[in-house]
Amino acid sequence: MSSITAGMNGHVRTRLILARHGQTDYNREARLQGQVDIPLNAVGRKQARALAAAMVEQEPDVIVSSPLTRAHETALEVGKACGIDVVVDEAFLERGFGPWEGLRGEEIRSRWPQEHALWREHRSVPGLGIEDRPDVARRVADRCHQLVAENTGMTVLVVGHGAATTLGITELLGLNTDTFRGIGGLQNCHRSVLEPLYSDPTGERMRLVSHNIAPDFI
Repeated sequence: MSSITAGMNGHVRTRLILARHGQTDYNREARLQGQVDIPLNAVGRKQARALAAAMVEQEPDVIVSSPLTRAHETALEVGKACGIDVVVDEAFLERGFGPWEGLRGEEIRSRWPQEHALWREHRSVPGLGIEDRPDVARRVADRCHQLVAENTGMTVLVVGHGAATTLGITELLGLNTDTFRGIGGLQNCHRSVLEPLYSDPTGERMRLVSHNIAPDFI
C-alpha cells in the first residue's frame, strides 16, 4: 500500500523511519556489541512484535535491514506484519569496535585505559580497528539519502543499531558528527522519523520529525 501524501507546501511527503533492533542478551548485560552477530532474546522478540504492530499503521513501502541477526530478525517481524520483503544492506551495520566487542565498560577501561579515555573524550582511537564516528555517520547517511531519492513520496523503514543510527541522524541533520552529542541514542525497538528539508538547496539535509518513539505508540 502506497503511503504517498502531499504536505501543506505542496511537496509530496517522503518519510524515513530509522528503528533500532530489539533487545539481546548483550544489551541486557551492558556489553558492547558492535558488529558481533547476536540474536534477539525473548524480550527482544516481544519488542519486535510490538514494533511490527505499530509499523502496520505507518504503512512502510520499503523495509531495509542491517545484515546482523538482531536487526534482521526485528525487520522480518515488521515485514511479516506489513506484507513486505526485507532488503539487507551492509551500509547499516553497527559501528565496529574491534577487540572491545563483547566486553563490558569496566573490562575495556582496565585493559585499554589510554584508549578508553580517548574514546570517552569522543576522539579517534588508533590501532584497534574502531570505526571513527564520521565514517560511520557518512555510510549510514549516504545510503539513507539514496533510499529517499529512490523512493520519493514513500515511507522507507530502516532497521539498524543504536550507535550507527544516532550518528546517521546527526549527519542527516547537517551537524558535526565529531563534536555534536545532542541526540540521544535510540532504545530497543524505538524509532525516529525524518523528512527531507525542502528549504535546503543542497538537497542533503533532513529534519527530525520525531525521535525515540516507543513501539507501542502509534
